[in-house]
Amino acid sequence: ALDGIRVFTYGDMYKVPGSKMSLAEARARGGNVVIVYSFLDALKKASDGKESVFFAVGFETTQPTVAIHVVKRHIPNNLKLLIAYRLTPPIMKYILETKEVDLNGIIAPGHVSTIIGSLAWKFIPDKYNVPTVVAGFEPIDVLIAIYEILKQLKERKVRLVNEYFRAVKPHGNVYAKKVIFESMNIVDASWRGIGLVKKSGLELKNEFKKYDAVIEYSLSLKGGIDVKPGCRCADVILGKAKPTDCPLFGKVCTPARPYGPCMVSSEGTCNIWYRYGGSRVFKVFLN
Repeated sequence: ALDGIRVFTYGDMYKVPGSKMSLAEARARGGNVVIVYSFLDALKKASDGKESVFFAVGFETTQPTVAIHVVKRHIPNNLKLLIAYRLTPPIMKYILETKEVDLNGIIAPGHVSTIIGSLAWKFIPDKYNVPTVVAGFEPIDVLIAIYEILKQLKERKVRLVNEYFRAVKPHGNVYAKKVIFESMNIVDASWRGIGLVKKSGLELKNEFKKYDAVIEYSLSLKGGIDVKPGCRCADVILGKAKPTDCPLFGKVCTPARPYGPCMVSSEGTCNIWYRYGGSRVFKVFLN
């Protein structure tokens, strides 16, 4: 971006701290950073022929929106893809394998499950004997999921339940999965604050490497700062710490000036904790 190449990014990645700066800071320094709401938005803007890169980041929910255009070769030559896609079942397996956190039940994400299907989570009760419920995002969905987990624990009958059956099918969106794996290969991938997790990421297949920003610009991630000193975001994500256990929470790190990635998005654990009862100001108010 600082070299004048236009970088398209989703809004939730705009303020995420990087090794040296965030994309927001790069833009403040004159970098060409543009927030888009979808890959279609990026395609429309790239029709002007200007050299551009789309930051393709996210889980299974956003992957088909790019994959379909890769497979159909609808991407213009001036637009490259910086692929940072991650897969959710492998990281769930990683958490269960490490056994650093004792999980009594798992609520599988409904939006991801619309793509991968409810059966993608069957390995959790079958192999790890942990109650698993695929749930939607309405309050009643979450309450039903918690109820079902408690019921399974009481009855000692562990199983997979698809509470979000109105949107999630057993095998998910077959076509969406087809285009994902026609365009990309599953590879080992790094996770911020966690390290390398086997078969948890995606990269473009050789036949589509012409769209790869890593090759086009000889990019390297060596020497990057994974987690800034003092930040406990990784522990928070893994359930090993609460946001208030971090010495930076509410002090150095706030939604207005996020120090760690968990404080950036409205979906970030620290951000939510700060806004809905986790901040010192709120505690004083309650007292």
